[in-house]
Amino acid sequence: MVWMATQKLAIRGKRRRIWGGAFLCWVFLMLVTPKISHSPKHHLYADMRNFLGVPNTLNVITNFPFLVVGVLGFVLCCQGGLFNISLPGEVWGWALFYAGIAGLAFGSAYYHLKPDDSRVTWDTLPMMIAYSSLFSSFIVERVGERIGLSSLFALLFIAFLSTAYDSWLQNI
Repeated sequence: MVWMATQKLAIRGKRRRIWGGAFLCWVFLMLVTPKISHSPKHHLYADMRNFLGVPNTLNVITNFPFLVVGVLGFVLCCQGGLFNISLPGEVWGWALFYAGIAGLAFGSAYYHLKPDDSRVTWDTLPMMIAYSSLFSSFIVERVGERIGLSSLFALLFIAFLSTAYDSWLQNI
């Protein structure tokens, strides 16, 4: 019995070292990899028409469906009955996914009103929250709740760090 407990602790410690090493490798690569430069035409879109004083009108108003899906998904997810999710880790992951989708409506609309490097962060961050939460929800469903919740916090942390890093590089 004692042998099994020490085996589990050894495996757990090995996993932590692997994840810690992977995180340090990611940080190192983020620091030494040169910035991927955008084309000067990066913020120019095919449809730049204004309607009722709203610049890039179609790019802005097409974000409304993201708001509808995000709010409906968030509400239904928190009620829990329709989506058949029962684990708290699943609820957290899916709720943050739908919150990210709803946030994307605002962030993307803000960016598309006047596309430039200083606003693209608000378009990117909600997407990163949604992607991270979705991926961790899959981990909860396929691997386990504990690992999924740990990955949720780790992935969200990395998403915020990478978005902040990209924003910082653009403002240098």
